[in-house]
Amino acid sequence: MENLDFNFLSQKVKLFNGISSDCINSMLNCLGAKIVSYKRNEIILMVDDSIESIGLVLEGCVLVSSEDFMGVRAIMAIIEKYDIFAEAFVCANLSKSPVTITAVDNCKIMWLKFPRIIQTCNKACQFHSKLIENMMSLLASKNMQMHQKLDILSKRNLREKILTYLHINASKTKSRTFEIPLSRNELADYLNADRAALSRELSKMKQEGIIDFNLSSFRILQ
Repeated sequence: MENLDFNFLSQKVKLFNGISSDCINSMLNCLGAKIVSYKRNEIILMVDDSIESIGLVLEGCVLVSSEDFMGVRAIMAIIEKYDIFAEAFVCANLSKSPVTITAVDNCKIMWLKFPRIIQTCNKACQFHSKLIENMMSLLASKNMQMHQKLDILSKRNLREKILTYLHINASKTKSRTFEIPLSRNELADYLNADRAALSRELSKMKQEGIIDFNLSSFRILQ
């Protein structure tokens, strides 16, 4: 693979946790790994595109979204560096994507053939059992993330949705000051809110000393 630091991948990518760097190169060949670069706002996967691989974000960040019959977009998930996407769809044996996946910024994605992850090959590669274990752990983690999204959307008003989202990010970074990967339009779509209403509420919260922010940088004050 193109100048990949296998030791770094072993440490940073949860899918490869516990797999030695010496095994990763042969493992990627076994999994039919392919790396593709995408530009900012480029569509990586469209609704109804055929899917048989999962994506691993090596650089950048991607959004998983869907549109209703009126064309209103809802952002379902944010996939950040070293995380995976499309695993639930191929695991459920869906032949076509039910969502659109878009690059937030310039991205580099490693595509891995999902059937080769969950089925041991005829070479009996020693890493396969650990790879399957890691995939099951990631699926459980994604389920927890979906619960977090449902928790956000279940809040009674926009302010509670904003605060819940910000506290989740603060908990993730273990800091009251953090960067979010979303623009204001994207954040509005993620919170299922009107863009103008979101801006007004953020301004009110800043004036009241609840939060401070500058562009994508936020700090929780209370």
